[in-house]
Amino acid sequence: MRAVTFQAPGEVRVDEVPDPELLAADDAIVRVGASGICGSDLHIYHGRVKIDPGFVIGHEFVGEVVAAGDDVTRVSVGDHVLGTYATACGRCFFCERGEFHRCDESRVFGHGANLGSLQGAQAELVLVPHANLALRPVPDGLSDDVALFAGDVMGTAFHAIESRPLAEGESAAILGMGPVGLCAVQVARAAGASEVIAVDTVEDRLRMAESFGATPVHLTEQDPRAEVKRLTEGRGVDLVVEAVGHPEALELALRLARKVGTVSVTGVYAEPVEVHMGILWIKALTLTSGHANVIKHVDRVLELLSEGKLDPAPLVTHHMNLDEAPDAYRVYANREALKIVLSP
Repeated sequence: MRAVTFQAPGEVRVDEVPDPELLAADDAIVRVGASGICGSDLHIYHGRVKIDPGFVIGHEFVGEVVAAGDDVTRVSVGDHVLGTYATACGRCFFCERGEFHRCDESRVFGHGANLGSLQGAQAELVLVPHANLALRPVPDGLSDDVALFAGDVMGTAFHAIESRPLAEGESAAILGMGPVGLCAVQVARAAGASEVIAVDTVEDRLRMAESFGATPVHLTEQDPRAEVKRLTEGRGVDLVVEAVGHPEALELALRLARKVGTVSVTGVYAEPVEVHMGILWIKALTLTSGHANVIKHVDRVLELLSEGKLDPAPLVTHHMNLDEAPDAYRVYANREALKIVLSP
């Protein structure tokens, strides 16, 4: 089968690799109909996350089940399904508490040995371990473009807002208007936030955030701290979502949160950074971080997508063929696309 493989920083290519085979009774194999390129894929592309050359990348996918083990009960061969970005066993200490994102056997698609050596989904076929948790039927009437977001990007945004959780009438600031940040704007508004402040440097992304109901604030042409104070009677926001993954964004998030507020760090960090504990401590902030618990939230996210209360379709700016993946990654790395969907 054809698949997108990492070769070296700044280089991916489409290779012929062996077809996956069922290895366990709760495995499934999905013929991929659409896969997404995610911001965390760029960390691999740029060499920030280390994986071996030749490894298949990608962790967002929608497709058709073409094989399933005897213990797979949630989906059947022929079903149109979406996959979550990672797997979970469903029976360990953490899974029994609903903490699927920290499952002892969790494996992230397409992220190499450090995250489980599970080959990725930017391919014609993908092996899905623990399919009863990692796969969901796509609701009738939901497009592949929209369903694709439930398994990672919108699920991650939902997790970030739910980390407080944000209550009706509260305020939020979202740092970084990539797909996760823009989805977080939608989730915050759907949760009933009275004020959602979107911070970025890209005008097109700020305009999209505004169309979703946010107040746009330019990071460098305006003063985000002053704007947040102005919009929150000087207090700061109840919740800040840091969707960038950069030390400067993290420090800004700490400063924008009100006293006894929450900072939810969903941006990816792969190296040590300094945290201003003085701000964190003196303001009595709650700091949450880590992989999103998408498996826990995926059914609710699908409901909200089906009801039209969340709609990520405007975020998809490019559709490209799997064979165009090297060009797609260059386009995405150059910020010439917001979300790219690949089709085999």
